Amino acid sequence: MRAMRAETFSGYQGLKLIELPKPAVTDGKVLVRMTAAGVTPLDHTILSGKFPHHLKAPLVLGNEGAGVVEEGGGTVFPAGSRVMFFGAYGAFEDGTYSEWLAVRKEDLCLIPDNIDDVSAAGIPVAYLTAQVALARAGFRAGKTVLAPAIGGSIGNAVTQLARALGAKHALSSTTNHAKAEQAKALGFNEVIDTSLEKLGDGVRRITDGYGADIVIDGIGGEVLCEALGALALEGSLTTLGYSASRTTTIDVTNLIVPQASIRGLNMFAQPQAAKTEAWNVIVPLLKSGAVKPIVAKTFPLAEAADALRYLVEGRPFGRVVLVP
Repeated sequence: MRAMRAETFSGYQGLKLIELPKPAVTDGKVLVRMTAAGVTPLDHTILSGKFPHHLKAPLVLGNEGAGVVEEGGGTVFPAGSRVMFFGAYGAFEDGTYSEWLAVRKEDLCLIPDNIDDVSAAGIPVAYLTAQVALARAGFRAGKTVLAPAIGGSIGNAVTQLARALGAKHALSSTTNHAKAEQAKALGFNEVIDTSLEKLGDGVRRITDGYGADIVIDGIGGEVLCEALGALALEGSLTTLGYSASRTTTIDVTNLIVPQASIRGLNMFAQPQAAKTEAWNVIVPLLKSGAVKPIVAKTFPLAEAADALRYLVEGRPFGRVVLVP
């Protein structure tokens, strides 16, 4: 089978198209023919040699995707079932940038009939992370939520889920005026254009001075610092990504004065029960159309390096997906 493998963690040039044996099915795993693979910032972090855990090359990248069950799915995932999944693939074991993959049964979720495979491939990481983060932050209807970067996977997924689940305000932001206009055209009406105003000012303008009960930040850097300043009384910020920067300087009074809190989220460390509960929330919303994944562009598997470059350097509005 064909696979795009990182022969070295040295940047885009480390990715090579190779031939590998088709994986065998073992106990607890299901053989899936890949129809699409999501491209994520984590893939770029690993390929660049900047993942905080020590990983070993060569490694087939990709930790989410969609496909069709061929063997081993039992009665829950019979042969021919369309499935989507996320897991430690592409980090601690070979991943989804391939034509076939043996996937742990507990990682699988059936794709709703109204969702195509390309869209499904970009659902697991963004929406599972978003829903787990919201649940851990104590989200309930009536809360105000801020998720910076409306065009990014986490920012968009959190905003959609919070809105669908009854948030009083589901806020996001962008540094790009054209993206702000694109967001409005797609129905995201509470997007702060930080090319025109500061993030905190925008949050307080929209919320009549109240602030955000919950911030879910997948950006890091200065955005995290600014988002802390937008928290409401006893609000919380969850940090789970660092596409802008791993470091920032915070004003501790933004935590002290509102008696706010900050916490981290690592999806690889989440118990199975948390992921199952998240899918139980997400799938009905997908079926009803209350949340709709956005795909910016697809690339052939052999052009995975170009796909990653487009994601990181082009900063598109929506997901980037590989197809066989």
